[in-house]
Amino acid sequence: MAIPAAAAAAYQAVAQMGTASAAGASSITPANVPGGNFSDFLSDAVKDSINTIRQGEQMASAQVQGKANLVDVVNSVNAAEITLDTVVAVRDKVVQAYQSILNMPI
Repeated sequence: MAIPAAAAAAYQAVAQMGTASAAGASSITPANVPGGNFSDFLSDAVKDSINTIRQGEQMASAQVQGKANLVDVVNSVNAAEITLDTVVAVRDKVVQAYQSILNMPI
């Protein structure tokens, strides 16, 4: 898995920030961190989610036309449903975090 490697790289980047020169010049950039940056990860995750849901819709319409196997349709629709549930759960957590930030005392 790449997650432990990304976590180790992030820890190393934070450790190097503490030892950076007083001029503020640091060689740590998102491009130097293995696994890319968070915005690329998020963008790819959204694109994958959209493709999974679109594939489920296409398989369902192919079944209506009689061009698809029922097992493939059920698998595609199930994957689309799980993806949608995950996206909704992540959205709810983001909204909850935003609201808790707004409620923080100054």
